[in-house]
Amino acid sequence: MTKRKLKLWEALAVSLGLVGPTLAMSGNGQGIIGMVGKAVPLVFFLGFLGVMLVAFGFIRLTRRYNHAGSAYALVGATMGPRLGFIAGFALFGCYLFFLICTASIFGAFVNSFLGHFGSAQIGFGISAAVCLALAGWLNTRDTSTVSRLLLTIEGFGITFMVILVAVIFAKGGAESTGFDTSTFTSGGVSMSTIAAAVVAAVLSWAGFESCAALGEETDNPRHNIPRALFGSVLITGALFVIVMFAQTIGFGTDKEGLAKFQGSGNTLGDLGTSYVGNWFGILVVLTAVASAFACNLASVTSSARLMMALARDGFGSPKLAKVDPVHHSPVNAVWLMVAIGIVVNLVSWLAKWPVMGTGNAAIDSYFFFAVVGSVCLLFAYLLVEFAVFAAARSGQISVKAWELLWPALGSVFILVILYFNLKGQSGISPAFVALAWVLVGVVIALAAGNLAKRIGESLTRELDNADAGHSELIE
Repeated sequence: MTKRKLKLWEALAVSLGLVGPTLAMSGNGQGIIGMVGKAVPLVFFLGFLGVMLVAFGFIRLTRRYNHAGSAYALVGATMGPRLGFIAGFALFGCYLFFLICTASIFGAFVNSFLGHFGSAQIGFGISAAVCLALAGWLNTRDTSTVSRLLLTIEGFGITFMVILVAVIFAKGGAESTGFDTSTFTSGGVSMSTIAAAVVAAVLSWAGFESCAALGEETDNPRHNIPRALFGSVLITGALFVIVMFAQTIGFGTDKEGLAKFQGSGNTLGDLGTSYVGNWFGILVVLTAVASAFACNLASVTSSARLMMALARDGFGSPKLAKVDPVHHSPVNAVWLMVAIGIVVNLVSWLAKWPVMGTGNAAIDSYFFFAVVGSVCLLFAYLLVEFAVFAAARSGQISVKAWELLWPALGSVFILVILYFNLKGQSGISPAFVALAWVLVGVVIALAAGNLAKRIGESLTRELDNADAGHSELIE
């Protein structure tokens, strides 16, 4: 039996690292301003409620199952290997696209930091390659080392955010508009537009479930993984709503203030400079650079472990399932993920594609691949919500009838978000790229019957072993 190593706070750190609070709050609000104006805090509040509903499915199922495949195993164990593979393939796509986009935004933040000291800039493809190479090396070390680094980086970022929020509140926001609580109303914006904007807000929570992939490495996983899941959503949810409200009133809710918000390359850094001083703004931008790296580090962690789980069950080379005997990391899978990320970022940088209209090549790349990953993630989330019903019906988990309301509402939330994200899209849009990725997973699952059979047998064996190990721990 594999020795459990990670504690509750370490599993929580991986989820917080992939969510990347400092990164999310520095770069995810700008894309929403053009859609809903000053109602950004309302959008994030609705996103928080929706993600809490989605999290219920993971929390209930991880009380029963723990596996490096995360949604792959949760869906496979409850609804069969084919649907499990589709969920795993979608989740793998999410983590893969996230390791690409977080390396891109790392490059953007590096240049933002350098901009405080002169005009020197570095091509984001080069910065992204350095970021990924370092993340790969750290991921070949002990998992607890990675967890401590993630928690340290985000700990500083959250501290600076809290300080900035306190200063903005103390000064009453921008002089022009003040403490404007109408930001929590639609302000005349249609609910369909609000719902479409929630897609971008949900991006900020993407990855909260990443600690579920560490179920095999966590101490007392049936208690600590659900707690880490709940904790990551609750902490980031409260933080995101408050910080986004502070940022909105900090820039000002009039036309001029919203334009500054939308055009900011790093909102926390710009507000830090305005409300505290240039030194604080530089410090916040530096923290955002570190947060982008932490998020990339966690993305490599999660994508490599899911690749390991898929390879271990017959999808991919057996070499990708190899685990380092000293540090217990899937070393070959780690370096494959890093190589893909480096190639895509270098090609994106050299080809100056995609173009998303921000005027910054690195941020364009970030938003494109981040939305692709988020839509892939929503498909995986939807299958996990369905898995709760399947597990309850088969008796694999015991739930009261009223508890099924939460995954039902979570499913509706995801379907609405997917509809508004796909509606009206054309060409090589992020949503269509994600849909194509998921459809490839569906084709593989339907066509490869033997693969599905091997996955089912392997999942059963591994989950039975996890049950036996859990019993030994209880005894």
